[in-house]
Amino acid sequence: MSSETATAAQRRAARADAPDGWADRLRRYGYAARPRPGVRERLVPPFPQPGGRAWSVLGLEPRLRGWGGPLLVALLAGLLRFWQLGRPHAVIFDETYYAKDAWSLLTLGYEGTWPDEANGQILADPQVIPLSPDPSYVVHPPVGKWTIALGEQLFGLTPFGWRFMLAVLGTLSVLMLCRIGRRLLRSTALGCLAGLLLAVDGLHFVMSRTALLDLVLMFFVLAAFGCLLVDRDRARARLADALPDGRPDARAAERTTLGWRPWRLGAGVCLGLAVGTKWSGLYVLAAFGLLAVAWDWGARRTAGARRPLRTMLRRDAAPAFAALVPVAALAYLASWAGWFASDGGYYRDWHQRAGADTAWGFVPGPLRGLWHYHAQVYRFHVGLTDDHPYDSHPASWLVAGRPVSYFYESPEAGEGTCAAAGGCAQEVLALGTPLLWWLGCAALGYAAYRWLLRRDWRAGAVLCGVAAGYLPWLLYQERTIFYFYAIVFVPFLCLAVTMLLGAVAGPPGVSEARRTVGLVVVGVLVLLVVWNFVYFWPIYTGQEIPLDQWRARMWLNTWI
Repeated sequence: MSSETATAAQRRAARADAPDGWADRLRRYGYAARPRPGVRERLVPPFPQPGGRAWSVLGLEPRLRGWGGPLLVALLAGLLRFWQLGRPHAVIFDETYYAKDAWSLLTLGYEGTWPDEANGQILADPQVIPLSPDPSYVVHPPVGKWTIALGEQLFGLTPFGWRFMLAVLGTLSVLMLCRIGRRLLRSTALGCLAGLLLAVDGLHFVMSRTALLDLVLMFFVLAAFGCLLVDRDRARARLADALPDGRPDARAAERTTLGWRPWRLGAGVCLGLAVGTKWSGLYVLAAFGLLAVAWDWGARRTAGARRPLRTMLRRDAAPAFAALVPVAALAYLASWAGWFASDGGYYRDWHQRAGADTAWGFVPGPLRGLWHYHAQVYRFHVGLTDDHPYDSHPASWLVAGRPVSYFYESPEAGEGTCAAAGGCAQEVLALGTPLLWWLGCAALGYAAYRWLLRRDWRAGAVLCGVAAGYLPWLLYQERTIFYFYAIVFVPFLCLAVTMLLGAVAGPPGVSEARRTVGLVVVGVLVLLVVWNFVYFWPIYTGQEIPLDQWRARMWLNTWI
């Protein structure tokens, strides 16, 4: 037998000896350079421990070492998002609804009514607020508008004021993704790479500078995912501690109670606030609930339970439901506090009107009014089929087929500051960085391969986040929907791209030549994405550019 054949046989034997193939899977993708035989490493793979004299000189604790890179990436994201945040000095796209509704919540506790000329009056003199106390019929819950209102409370009813909190949440979401990526992939470098990709995504950037609700929804969805990820590690560590001698044990795996899980409660609160921003958060609540119990199922199986599914259903399913669904419902109900506290909110006095439903008379009147309000809003949402020039089919989202123009002006030569002979263009286009999104299509295919064929739970978690924010819209193809709804799953798309780039770079233990080639390819791809973001910067920020330069950036006819 040749030495090469003998080596291959030894590798097959080693894989056969490894329980459930776990060590081989870890080694293939970077959890470990070589197999670790303990069950603890299977339940909770260790974090990277950066060493070297530099860390000793700085005297940094291991817990603090993973914060330096994420904070630098978040600082970059914040500088980009706050730069000239008040520009353009205009009410762009649906800011005409949410900026004014937010101010109304601050003033009245509910959404009042504004005259048709309100936008011009506000921009001309923010001190003149033409708000009427007559209630207005609005079709989205109040959390996102309360978030916008915090900025208006600080800086007034101005473009900078109503965009301020969106820029804050956009910056914080980059920081969160760095830390989430680090925990998910067990690599500080890959975590920072995921955050950097989010920082230079055009859709996330534009939504962080526009007073719409969808970025608020994305923030709470990402925060809920992060909470569940921390809960997963802590619960599995507790289960590992209960195993005798660190070995799989059926008795301990089936009888151990995972105890108090505050991070799961935090996820419930975040998901309730997500639903309180937009009702599409309900799909995320359902998907993340299934993901949480699937993780518990896997933990029981890894720990040695003979019937892991039955054990999970008996010990973990009910606590998971209680920590997510009722907590989310209470958080959602609390978000309507301003409506309950006022007397003038829309349908606030519905229970007192003639013809009001009295079959549920034992339910407090305000709750019946809120339920009736929700029934009317649901009919509005499912029946929204009006034509819109920027309506798009969800199938086109992943390739950025039909972005939304939030603001556009085309001054002639000599008009204002336009000096170009052919005229100028000024636009704010909600367009994801094209090279990042097109790379993301390949990354989702790779994630599907990792999940289906390699049983990589991390790929499954990323796909769950994408599916929860994307697939439900395929059920409403007759409804008027927009590309910027995709912002909800953009962080998970960045995680998928990061996983792909991590595989290209190569896991620990590869040859020096393989690692060098992989890092060069990754570096080139990342630089291309950054260049692409810089190239589209003028039409992300509303810069005035010559019309021919604007046309050069319209790579697809559907972008116009």
